[in-house]
Amino acid sequence: MLPVCAGQQKSLFQGDNGGAVPNGIPGWKRALDLTCILLTLPCWFSVLVAVALWIKLVSRGPVLFCQQRLGYKGKPFTIFKFRTMEVNVETRSHELYFQQLVKADCPMTKLDVSGDPRIVCGGRILRALGLDELPQLLNVLRKEMSLVGPRPCTATEFLMYEDWQRQRLDALPGLTGYWQVNGKNRTTFQQMIEMDIYYSTNASLWLDVMILLRTVPAILGQLIESRICIDRRKILVSAPVEVAPGPIGESVPRSGSKV
Repeated sequence: MLPVCAGQQKSLFQGDNGGAVPNGIPGWKRALDLTCILLTLPCWFSVLVAVALWIKLVSRGPVLFCQQRLGYKGKPFTIFKFRTMEVNVETRSHELYFQQLVKADCPMTKLDVSGDPRIVCGGRILRALGLDELPQLLNVLRKEMSLVGPRPCTATEFLMYEDWQRQRLDALPGLTGYWQVNGKNRTTFQQMIEMDIYYSTNASLWLDVMILLRTVPAILGQLIESRICIDRRKILVSAPVEVAPGPIGESVPRSGSKV
């Protein structure tokens, strides 16, 4: 039985996931996923329970958020996440923000870095640490995802891709990946696509292991960057602007410089 989720949608594509490992996915990848999940079971399961209880305490509604995503070769599947936003809030702002990132040559900082009132208490720290993604271990067990791979996109995002950018779906989607440990919030949309395509064509057991080992340090680094960014925004917002009287309808900033 599937978990009860908020935001569950019907598939936008035809077809069924089935139970077999997708054709073209090497056996070592499945073996690595299962080995890592079993070895770290006491750790991630404890965190999973703690986060679920926290969300239930601070917000009404389902603990999980489910959304239709595109997996390997564009096959649709339902992704599981901890719900870090209030129930039934608008999501149009995220879609518009993604469109801006696709068109603009700027770093892909998260929308919630600047403050988002839709996020539940404690949700920002869960998102910054990637703990909201933990339920996707179920997607890994269901063979829809892997621990390492490009992040799965929505059908709406996929329609914005150019033909060559769709090559990023040639790899099984993952919880972490080459892009996540090589800059992530400091990279542009174009750079993310290029890194995902690089991974899809160069995936190996050694590369997956190195990405997994670098994931925790990368998350901590991104957390520090987000904290610095938030502090800077607070300083800019709270800093008073002193002005001196000027001509009617004008204000002249105080400064030590002479005109």
